[in-house]
Amino acid sequence: MIARDDFVFCIGYDGDTAIVDGRAKKEFGRLSTMELAEKGLYRAAFASALYSKKPEEMKAFIDFFNEKAGTRYTESAQLSKLFGVYLDEISKVKVL
Repeated sequence: MIARDDFVFCIGYDGDTAIVDGRAKKEFGRLSTMELAEKGLYRAAFASALYSKKPEEMKAFIDFFNEKAGTRYTESAQLSKLFGVYLDEISKVKVL
């Protein structure tokens, strides 16, 4: 599995290599899930919560996102589909 910061700022894949937004990673990589969400970086915040595998962190993000977006999502699978973010066994990273 790739590092958290690489997963959070992954913008796509080239075969078995994760393509990472190096600029965003450098600027926002140290932020927590909720700090990312508060900055409006919802996809990154969701990826962070998903990577953590902590139900309470995911619930906090879902509640925050629902309030901001006026939605009623209840589970991470729904948001995985929305944001196109899934946990995969990727080991190679290319930072752009």
